[in-house]
Amino acid sequence: MVSSKVLFLFALSTLALQVSAFADNNEKNEENPGLVMNFYKDSCPQAEDIIKEQVKLLYKRHKNTAFSWLRNLFHDCAVESCDASLLLDSTKKELSEKETDRSFGLRNFRYLDTIKEAVERECPRVVSCADILVLSARDGIVALGGPQIPLKTGRRDGRKSRAQILEQYLPDHNESISVVLDRFSSMGINTPGLVALLGAHSVGRTHCVKLVHRLYPEVSPEINPDHVEHMLHKCPDAIPDPKAVQYVRNDRGTPMILDNNYYRNILDNKGLLIVDHLLATDPRTKPYVKKMAKSADYWSKEFSRAITILSENNPLTGTKGEIRKHCSVANKHHSSA
Repeated sequence: MVSSKVLFLFALSTLALQVSAFADNNEKNEENPGLVMNFYKDSCPQAEDIIKEQVKLLYKRHKNTAFSWLRNLFHDCAVESCDASLLLDSTKKELSEKETDRSFGLRNFRYLDTIKEAVERECPRVVSCADILVLSARDGIVALGGPQIPLKTGRRDGRKSRAQILEQYLPDHNESISVVLDRFSSMGINTPGLVALLGAHSVGRTHCVKLVHRLYPEVSPEINPDHVEHMLHKCPDAIPDPKAVQYVRNDRGTPMILDNNYYRNILDNKGLLIVDHLLATDPRTKPYVKKMAKSADYWSKEFSRAITILSENNPLTGTKGEIRKHCSVANKHHSSA
């Protein structure tokens, strides 16, 4: 039999290894805590209040900013990493994400610069553009009447924009539900989460450039006839000028409120995009559409969960990335950085 002394020594050595591993993990966590609630509580205690106040002021002056912030969150975080790469300008060597055709309609980046400048005045080079992008979306959701969603911070900014890989990550509004489900699943967002996130189509507008193929040369038969006249009135040209401001409101009933009215619309065949129609008819998604049309609370819960997952998609934390001085330019490219 093994002596009690040997067993005791073995137990001591095992405990020592566990303590050492715990200490190593703690040290790593201190170096890179990842995303946490209220990350700036010591380094910039006023950061989130400043962002919230700026969002309120900008929304009061320019109502459509809230739509932009919500859309920016998806277009940044869904493309490989939630790192504000969307905000970077093109360089001589590389086209930026925001200047590609897939980013058509994205706008109001200058207002994120306004928020960044306000934060910089309080805490220079402390708060990342990636966190500002996420928190402005969070506060924009509230401005639109949507749920309050507690979101973690601690993201750092990427140094490169990845225009060449957009097609790998962003689903197109003309693609099949299978493709859309796969893209969202790769971020950890399940089917009810996908359906809930598309509820963002409850607010804002869709440019005629993205709609005319459903109206010309013939109107798609699945569109509610009561809605066709309005769509044709707003989009009178088969080949609209992409620079002209021609659009249809996503939700004519509550166009400025982020709510579950979207689901009632698409069940009534009043969805503007093909993905809206497919969402309401595909057997994998239709049950959730019907449930969210009936229950605002259920939609709000799933929307909040999906936004949280989206905002935490593969962020740069710890010593990765940087804290940009200007959101549109990586520090190494800026003379005053």
